[in-house]
Amino acid sequence: MDKRDRQISDLKMMLAVSHELGATTELLPLLLKIEQAVLQVLDCERSTVFLHDSQNDELYSLVATGDETIRFSAHAGIAGEAFQNGAMINVPDAYADARFNQAIDKLTGFSTRNLLTFPMWSHDHTIVGVLQALNKQSSAFNIDDETRAATLAMLAGIAVQRQMLLKAFEEKKQLEHSLSLARDIQQQLLPTSDPQVPGYEIAGWNKAADETGGDCYYYLPFEDGRLGLLLADASGHGIGPALVVSQCRAMVRALSSITVNPAEVLVKVNQLLAKDLGGGRFITTFFGFLDPKNHHVEYLSAGHGPLLHYQYSTGRCREIDATTYPIGILPDIEETPAEPMVLEPGDIVVLVTDGFFEWANPEGELFGVQRINDLVHQHRNDSAAQIIALFHDAVRAFGRGMPQEDDLTAIIIKRLNPNS
Repeated sequence: MDKRDRQISDLKMMLAVSHELGATTELLPLLLKIEQAVLQVLDCERSTVFLHDSQNDELYSLVATGDETIRFSAHAGIAGEAFQNGAMINVPDAYADARFNQAIDKLTGFSTRNLLTFPMWSHDHTIVGVLQALNKQSSAFNIDDETRAATLAMLAGIAVQRQMLLKAFEEKKQLEHSLSLARDIQQQLLPTSDPQVPGYEIAGWNKAADETGGDCYYYLPFEDGRLGLLLADASGHGIGPALVVSQCRAMVRALSSITVNPAEVLVKVNQLLAKDLGGGRFITTFFGFLDPKNHHVEYLSAGHGPLLHYQYSTGRCREIDATTYPIGILPDIEETPAEPMVLEPGDIVVLVTDGFFEWANPEGELFGVQRINDLVHQHRNDSAAQIIALFHDAVRAFGRGMPQEDDLTAIIIKRLNPNS
């Protein structure tokens, strides 16, 4: 075959390879086709596709004709040099070259005589991996093989990058779909409406920082007119804390059907969760009962604080510390509830998670507790729902464009003032 005939044959072969690579829609079959193309185009015994793992800076093969998966530093051996320098390396005698890693031959039982190693370039001129052709069937790889290899590397690099981008896009879509489902499920666990309690206004609100959040609130109405109130904040935010706080909510709900003592409920929940959480996870939790007949709130605050009790008669906000440790840190917590909060006409109880207090402005200053206190005093005659909306507007304005870093959850309990 003369030179012109050979060029025409190579062109037809490359067109066929390009068509095959373009028609493949999954990564692993694509890599297999690339390996087969190397065997066909370069007339060699074996070929390997090494992809670059940017996170670990390693080269690895998902498939290798006749070999098991291989992984090594992107700076090691001939493949590593080809990747780092973006250069084709033609080695006519593998064992005479100090760069050749003989350990792979020992691992696979294959005997490498010669090899041609060439980087795969993507359309944006980055290297996505390396191709190796081993043992030319006749003598060693020559200049014509290098030319064919350069064309093949370009076709393979673009095909690999395309498929990896498609794979990443598909994984992102699946993750977004899963997160959306998780968020829908979590939102369904939140109250759909605020409870109607004679003489009181009660409002709750939640806004997660991510698709799913680590905060929750819940109401538990009882036949005698009392209302159970739960506000919980799992450490962190995202799917893990969302699962933890949902588990906490379910336990509180179940145990409240057995005992009406908030301290007993949280002590038992803590005992159950402390065995499961581990790894530094915990939940700050407020659980209490509003008694609208006697106008007081009996509660236990496991690490959740400060609690704010605005006293209408004095125009001041009383800050109340947590009663005991957060849930999940120690196997046992204090069972003694705090002194009940007695609510006079116009009094307001403010339960908010630390996403409000800790929202920072561009200078790093935190919104803090005092601004919450001031807002409650200024808007003491507004509805409970309006006060929560004002909190949210205020922290966003204070942050001046800074993103929400933590979940926001609030419950407002307001005893109505007939004179206001």
